[in-house]
Amino acid sequence: MMRTRPLKVALLGCGVVGSEVARIMTTHADDLAARIGAPVELAGVAVRRPDKVRAGIPAELITTDATALVKRGDIDVVVEVIGGIEPARSLITTAFEHGASVVSANKALLAQDGASLYAAADEHGQDLYYEAAVAGAIPLIRPLRESLAGDKINRVMGIVNGTTNFILDKMDSTGAGYQEALDEATALGYAEADPTADVEGFDAAAKAAILAGIAFHTRVRLDDVYREGMTEVTAADFASAKQMGCTIKLLAICERAADGESVTARVHPAMIPLSHPLASVREAYNAVFVEAEAAGRLMFYGPGAGGSPTASAVLGDVVAVCRNRLNEATGPGESAYTQLPVSPMGDVVTRYHISLDVADKPGVLAQVATVFAEHGVSIDTVRQQGKDGEASLVVVTHRAPDAALSGTVEALRKLDTVRGVASIMRVEGE
Repeated sequence: MMRTRPLKVALLGCGVVGSEVARIMTTHADDLAARIGAPVELAGVAVRRPDKVRAGIPAELITTDATALVKRGDIDVVVEVIGGIEPARSLITTAFEHGASVVSANKALLAQDGASLYAAADEHGQDLYYEAAVAGAIPLIRPLRESLAGDKINRVMGIVNGTTNFILDKMDSTGAGYQEALDEATALGYAEADPTADVEGFDAAAKAAILAGIAFHTRVRLDDVYREGMTEVTAADFASAKQMGCTIKLLAICERAADGESVTARVHPAMIPLSHPLASVREAYNAVFVEAEAAGRLMFYGPGAGGSPTASAVLGDVVAVCRNRLNEATGPGESAYTQLPVSPMGDVVTRYHISLDVADKPGVLAQVATVFAEHGVSIDTVRQQGKDGEASLVVVTHRAPDAALSGTVEALRKLDTVRGVASIMRVEGE
């Protein structure tokens, strides 16, 4: 039997995502009510510019006083899609204090301050859901913290930023340089006017922190994530990758150490074999590859951004939270019982692809090999080409601690026969 009194939803932010949330709530009101077991009513929309025309949203619902909206006391669910740290953090905690659960898409806030938000939700007996914070419409957060809750996850690796994947895909498929591919992404609306958060890996790092925390039941903050952007990736890097049967992706990688005593989280460009499922992810799509002890290898794929896809994830959380309220229950909270330390990047075991400009004369390869041996790094393959006294030397290593690999590169730079290090890139996905 359906309850007649509606559940009230307050919307904080009415941009690309917020306006889609409001539209779907209005146009699919009957379906949402049937799925939840009670009507859902949009009770207020907090915005910064009240004079902007917002189709389908009654003017009386618009307010610039977000704090007053979340303090009303009759709000069941607050949907936060304004982003940033403040005032989002204060508004969310205020919502909890006044009896509302929260659905958020705020990856930056969750990565930086998720523990305190969880604590506030728990203190006041409210839900905190955030499916839309990572990978847009792709169901990922709920499978990790619910469907795989009985399993042991050892690795999460994925493409979690559509802008960077679009740029790298264009560089790979057309031979374009970085700037040319970025210009196309901007013209098509895939890249912001200031793309720094995307191309320097900040966006992906926030998502990696969230994924690592859920996957490994430990607290991982944004500051714990090693981050390296993709602005230095060149057409020459893609040419080298193709010679190895690889392509290049900006990856978020979260791993449990082999001994199970620590975890790592990192974001950086990497070469991956064309045979790996992530290599075929094109355009602005996202995909996340999960390796679990019992379930094995799972891949989640789909649109990772945009108004409609992200709104879909938000509304999925709204339905779940509303169902919980009708049943006077709450969903899963923070699971950080393992309290595993986050190891620095230097401890991560990985592989390198190193391209060196060297003198074309006898003994160079022996010198280079000696440096690798002195740092305890084993060489997998070597490819050398030379002409007119100059040569290029491409070395692919076996797996070794990243600190040892970095030390090897620094030592190579000091050799008289090494003119320069043309490129360095990690190799993943074996």
